[in-house]
Amino acid sequence: MKHASQEMEAYLCPTKFIDSDDPSVIAFAKKYAGAGGEIERAVRLFYAVRDKIKYDPYRIDLTEEKMKASVVLQNGYGYCVAKALLLTAAARSIGIPCRLGFADVRNHLIPARMKEAMNTDIFTWHGYSEMFLGGRWVKATPAFNIDMCTTLDIVPVEFDGIHDATFPAFDRKGNKHIEYVRDYGFFRDLPLDLIVESFKRLYPNFFTKEKDAFLERLAQKG
Repeated sequence: MKHASQEMEAYLCPTKFIDSDDPSVIAFAKKYAGAGGEIERAVRLFYAVRDKIKYDPYRIDLTEEKMKASVVLQNGYGYCVAKALLLTAAARSIGIPCRLGFADVRNHLIPARMKEAMNTDIFTWHGYSEMFLGGRWVKATPAFNIDMCTTLDIVPVEFDGIHDATFPAFDRKGNKHIEYVRDYGFFRDLPLDLIVESFKRLYPNFFTKEKDAFLERLAQKG
């Protein structure tokens, strides 16, 4: 197996949340990665997760049983962290070392009602994947599916397996869009406790009995 060093082995093994040994994840990865070189297969996996799993920030469930790659695949939707979990698991299942990365991002184009409901334009612990390709770690952000990007006229994130694929700083008109404001580094598995702690601090209504109303306000465009 390639990249057989002890460090790389840690990013090839299944974990509690990155269940790369789940049969459904393995089947998904094999189906969409196809044949060819490592970079080619990684790129195909990226686009499969980006576009076949709908980006949905309005049905976030931070319970342990829901924050697993196989569950994201079964649901067919997820927010950025959920989709990164699936991409990471799929990559590991075909022998590509992969880990999770996290950052706080500011969305300068956040809808007014969503900003009002969240009381901030910061999205904490935004998740993405990092794959070891061509001798280096490459970032891959599969969050926004192409249909959503087309509908909202958002610049899609593209991945070539060589350059980092992160959110664009500007939209098509030159307006500021996504700004990375804090980097949390990389992780072998999902640091769910840290994410929940940050959510409680920034979005306290997410954990109250009014959670459904809170998510409904987030879903409103304005």
